[in-house]
Amino acid sequence: MRILEQTAILEHHTPQPLNTIERAARTCYKSDDKMNENGQPNLAFLKKIINSGHESVIEHAYATVSIVTDRGVSHELVRHRLAAYSQESTRYCNYGKDKFDNEIRVIRPIYFTEWDRAYLLWEKVCMEAETNYMAMLEQGATAQEARAVLPNSLKTEIIMTANFREWKHIFNLRCAQAAHPQMRALMINLRDQFRKEFPVIFE
Repeated sequence: MRILEQTAILEHHTPQPLNTIERAARTCYKSDDKMNENGQPNLAFLKKIINSGHESVIEHAYATVSIVTDRGVSHELVRHRLAAYSQESTRYCNYGKDKFDNEIRVIRPIYFTEWDRAYLLWEKVCMEAETNYMAMLEQGATAQEARAVLPNSLKTEIIMTANFREWKHIFNLRCAQAAHPQMRALMINLRDQFRKEFPVIFE
């Protein structure tokens, strides 16, 4: 069994997303003639649009992220309807094969320290799950049958694409104090990447 840290990486986005958003917004007011001739987006205009609550225009830009987290967090994440997901499948991925080094991978819970009794119990349960999963495979169970004993902490990879408005909504919910700690840590990190790349939209 291998214990991993969760990650989220902003991978791809609409080419020149701020220009796309400005073009959409200016269409509403027929102010296309006020776009900068040098092709640079008018940040003051965009900020005014965002602050006014006219967020439908930011739906014209999208971003794709690569996420590595646990199955429990992924179950919450895919509840966001206005997004596309491609996720590692426990039906088809047989962790008893050489390509997976004949082991499962789990995500370390951020809310336990390694000397906590709870952490030691978590680690023990995950190792037992791996042992039972491999034993089921050896007894002829398929991957989709043996997955019944895999823990929520099992590592999963997801490619997720959503428009900017949906990302703002996701960050508002999943970075809040009431969010699950594992989800919150993942989304705060991702939100910071969006803020660095598109501050006028995600500041």
